[in-house]
Amino acid sequence: MVQKYQSPVRIYKYPFELVMAAYEKRFPTCPQIPVFLGSEVLRESRSADGAVHVVERSCRLRVEAPRLLRKIAGVEHVVFVQRNVLNWRERTLLIEAHNETFANRVVVNENCSYTVHPENEEWTCFEQSASLDIRSFFGFESALEKIAMKQYTANVKRGKEVIEHYLNELISQGTSHIPRWTPAPVREEDARSQAGPRDPGSLEVDGPIGAPGPAPEVVVTDGDKLDADYIERCLGHLTPMQESCLIQLRHWLQETHKGKIPKDEHILRFLRARDFHLDKAREMLRLSLSWRKQHQVDFLLQTWRPPALLEEFYAGGWHYQDIDGRPLYILRLGHMDTKGLMKAVGEEALLKHVLSVNEEGQKRCEGNTKQFGRPISSWTCLVDLEGLNMRHLWRPGVKALLRMIEVVEDNYPETLGRLLIVRAPRVFPVLWTLISPFINENTRQKFLIYSGSNYQGPGGLVDYLDKEVIPDFLGGECVCNVPEGGLVPKSLYLTEEEQEHTDQLRQWRETYQSASVLRGAPHEGSHVTRWPGTYLLQWQMHSPPGNVACSIPGVEDVLTALHSPGPKCKLLYYYEVLASEDFRGSMSSLESCTSGFSQLSATTSSSSGQSHSSPLVSR
Repeated sequence: MVQKYQSPVRIYKYPFELVMAAYEKRFPTCPQIPVFLGSEVLRESRSADGAVHVVERSCRLRVEAPRLLRKIAGVEHVVFVQRNVLNWRERTLLIEAHNETFANRVVVNENCSYTVHPENEEWTCFEQSASLDIRSFFGFESALEKIAMKQYTANVKRGKEVIEHYLNELISQGTSHIPRWTPAPVREEDARSQAGPRDPGSLEVDGPIGAPGPAPEVVVTDGDKLDADYIERCLGHLTPMQESCLIQLRHWLQETHKGKIPKDEHILRFLRARDFHLDKAREMLRLSLSWRKQHQVDFLLQTWRPPALLEEFYAGGWHYQDIDGRPLYILRLGHMDTKGLMKAVGEEALLKHVLSVNEEGQKRCEGNTKQFGRPISSWTCLVDLEGLNMRHLWRPGVKALLRMIEVVEDNYPETLGRLLIVRAPRVFPVLWTLISPFINENTRQKFLIYSGSNYQGPGGLVDYLDKEVIPDFLGGECVCNVPEGGLVPKSLYLTEEEQEHTDQLRQWRETYQSASVLRGAPHEGSHVTRWPGTYLLQWQMHSPPGNVACSIPGVEDVLTALHSPGPKCKLLYYYEVLASEDFRGSMSSLESCTSGFSQLSATTSSSSGQSHSSPLVSR
């Protein structure tokens, strides 16, 4: 597997010419980089006007690896070849490097660039990227990969420190400004001599002066770049490899995602949720973006208005912030009639309300980041369980709670900074036993549970909340405007007809789900059917939020969609009817195997034991 590294943009607040003078001080040796043993120039050339200077060096680096690995490899240092193209006219330095040692076993490529800051010509930007491909190494491929990536990232930020060291040295010696390059007048006899035959052994600059060769892949458009100072200021401290994962995942989104690109702090949450494993975070984020598009979540705060009944009886709301500046959400779960709310507004409305709370939480984190001048990417939740009883363990209510937990865990990872549970009654361990297996381990570690009055005094709420914001119902002095909840009158419950309609909508959504497919990309899915018959595969374009249908499509709608002009695609399908003696398990077990991508329906026949495959071009 090829390991890749991509740095953010690092900025030197010095002119390009001065940074280049500092850079040259690194050669031929650099005491500030102990692994750099020295270098020698292999080839060097300049353009006729002196604007482009090309240098090719051989660099020796000490191998920092366990003694056994060095002994097996039989080397104490490795050799890299570095090619620098310095263009004074364009004020750029492009660096390409690759390994010569073990080149048939290990392939290392590095690209770096120094360029002028796009918004301030007195500043200099630096970027670098690298790739490592270990094809074979005496059976130690995995160990070498870990050692190499660890050593490389350890020296990444060290490189900037070295340049800054030499910049300070130049300034202390009285060199604080170096004039920009200007073309020198070329004499007529010099021009004639330069027009003569080239020396085949010399390294010449091909092409126009302003184009010294193809730029390394690290050079991208300004909109694709992340500033290291911005990361530190707005996202928090990240290691070089964590920065690289963020940039690679962000770049992948810019190349493949059609629509609104998530904010950097949101992308970072998915990386943290998967311990910065790039492939796992990419898949988790891909599924979440598809879910957001399917359910129009990006427009939720603009379109969702909770029913008056929910505003009155849902005992939750925002309340200032905790001691670390995180937004604080208070939920008086013990005072909330969850059974009554579900019967009065339905499970879907409750889920939408929970999603709107999470959307609002992200928005408040952004506001607190600006207000306090430091990265704040999560919030604190204070849950009061006074009044919790067996009524809260109503089975459909617990099932709905587990569904909400699953949706939030999958689509809002690492948004909960801390969960404070106070006044937990004796029935709480029963509820905790039911829901804790569905909560991510990293999230469970953020739970702090207090029974009785243990939340008062040292070690309690005062360790996490300022005294001025502790709610009055918990012994504080701050008036809390969160609704108190209470029993929902049965007269407000949905009628049987309304409840049946709500259940139909939910069953439709659970059975038939949509999947976002990129143009030209294949998509595989399956659907297990209970009865033989004909099933329709429907393509539907997403409508703006105001036009989103809120009821189950009728037969006319489906027929209209089928005969309307639309995107073409090729469908390859396969179906098989399983005989009962060939299937081990009940019908309910078979239904539980239904794929999440059940739009790709199968066409079944009543004849047992048959299987067919057929191509079909459909609209």
